[in-house]
Amino acid sequence: MGAVEPGLEELLEGKKRVRNPLVPVGALMTAGVLTAGLISFRQGNSRLGQVLMRARVVVQGATVALMVGTAYYYGENPWKAR
Repeated sequence: MGAVEPGLEELLEGKKRVRNPLVPVGALMTAGVLTAGLISFRQGNSRLGQVLMRARVVVQGATVALMVGTAYYYGENPWKAR
């Protein structure tokens, strides 16, 4: 139970992952726009709801681009197989 696999020790002692503080902000913005869009649909304002749903897609895409860009900037290639 106390033994750790040899490969796991190297992985745990490797370089520390860098976290971008803007990613949670992007996730919260995505959730907020999604909630506003769902509320406007529910209230019958379908035009505003459609605009907000499109805005959600844009915010979500920007958040993903931010995550990939941060990983690439700090030397991790997200498309490279490990």
